Amino acid sequence: MAGRIPQQFIDELVSRVDIVDVIDARVPLRKAGRDYVARCPFHEEKSPSFTVSPAKQFYHCFGCGAHGTVLSFLMNYEHMEFLEAVRELAAKAGMELPQSASHGGNDGPSHQPLYAILEQAAEFFRQQLRAHPQAIAYLKQRGLTGATAAEFAVGFAPPGWDNLLQALGKTPGEQARLLEAGLVIKKDRNGHYDRFRNRVMFPIRDRRGRVIAFGGRVLDQDDTPKYLNSPETPVFHKGKELYGLFEAQKALRHLDRVLVVEGYRRRPGRARRRPPGPGNPAPRHAGRPQRPLPVPARGRGPGLPDPQDGQASFRRGNCAICLIFHIFL
Repeated sequence: MAGRIPQQFIDELVSRVDIVDVIDARVPLRKAGRDYVARCPFHEEKSPSFTVSPAKQFYHCFGCGAHGTVLSFLMNYEHMEFLEAVRELAAKAGMELPQSASHGGNDGPSHQPLYAILEQAAEFFRQQLRAHPQAIAYLKQRGLTGATAAEFAVGFAPPGWDNLLQALGKTPGEQARLLEAGLVIKKDRNGHYDRFRNRVMFPIRDRRGRVIAFGGRVLDQDDTPKYLNSPETPVFHKGKELYGLFEAQKALRHLDRVLVVEGYRRRPGRARRRPPGPGNPAPRHAGRPQRPLPVPARGRGPGLPDPQDGQASFRRGNCAICLIFHIFL
């Protein structure tokens, strides 16, 4: 992928972007002489050994040896692919990507309206959760705390056929985006109606934290289907996404191993006992091979060969317990 962008462009990009601004937005830095210091985001430490040099446009950790430019920092910290990091920095610097690189990747500028409408829908569902005590009571009954609900941006799709449509689909263009995002369904004749109704809502995010889909669980046991997921869309491909991977990436910076699981989750309390570290395939779609997890593992590998070993690891508290999407039975 790197070969598709001229080295001259990369060098100019790195020189234009202030490495201190980029890193300080993610890891608070403290000025120390000509440089800046912080506790390293790539390993546990008590005293700061992570140094950022604005003159050299370079970072280095004297504790773990992590080092590089602003580009490598984004790739390692945000778990971005090379082209993703280049795009983000180029946008920040006001530079246009070379034509050879503008067609790479799967999330070009044409998808930005979809990301925007999905984020608006997530905010709408969060607001609706606060306005519906019965949904809050259901979550509490199932053992989900307010902190965990906030961490995973849990929301609620209220009863009714067009609540989301009325809120976000006032124009034909907005309705078309809601349809493309899988949030509404087209009627046989004219018009649309909400796909998710009277359901606890879980936003599914990509590795960059953008909302790409939803899953909903009914409140009424008599309603069907019990679980409803977003359909395939231009930004959501069920066989290629892991629910909770975005949250797991943050937690994995401080965990020795991660437990990747599939299936329903009967004990949401486990996710509350440790910093959330989910990482499981989108529900009902884990049969196909997943893309490699872009997350580091310190010490031991990311898998657990023995379930008993996994239980022991959980009791010791050094394992990221994966929050299953189907959390409520």
